[in-house]
Amino acid sequence: MASSIDHDQDLWCLLKAGDEEAYSQLFRRHYASLVSYGKSLTSHHILVQDCVQEVFIEIWMYRNNLVIPSSVKAYLLSGVRKRIARKLERDHIFRHSDELADVSCEVSFTVLDEMISDEETRNQVYTLNHFINQLPRRQREALYLRYHQELDIEEIAQLLQVNSQSVSNLLHRGIKHLREIWVGELPSLLILFSFLC
Repeated sequence: MASSIDHDQDLWCLLKAGDEEAYSQLFRRHYASLVSYGKSLTSHHILVQDCVQEVFIEIWMYRNNLVIPSSVKAYLLSGVRKRIARKLERDHIFRHSDELADVSCEVSFTVLDEMISDEETRNQVYTLNHFINQLPRRQREALYLRYHQELDIEEIAQLLQVNSQSVSNLLHRGIKHLREIWVGELPSLLILFSFLC
């Protein structure tokens, strides 16, 4: 029985063995971040919630055949991403595509106003959010996964189905572009990223 387990892989093993509490803990632990990520991919929020729930339903149904992923969170994010793409394709909301290449990935980093008492910092965070949304879609998604979902480069590469160097390049180009917009403001840019996590 899973009382309060810290590691996702341990919960995953218990889930595979049929432990409903471990399954519930994984769901509670990741539901909000999966919905947040899905909402960054499409404005169809009900579809996002349905997709997240369907991913968890399939995990439970096929638990006996599942392997233990190196990153449970990246595995779940990837599952939600693929399911949204399939649903959008099936519903003809965007051109037929296997991936989310046509989806805009609107990043909306949430900022809790009570966490930022300084009005100037709050405005800078909102400005940064605006500038991030001006980046190309893949750069936005990479930055979102790195700084909001706190995935490492290998996990992002797995999720986006690219190699690690491509992820590093996306992150580098995105941050470089943000630096160019905010000339001379790199230290404050890094501080703002810490508010976004």
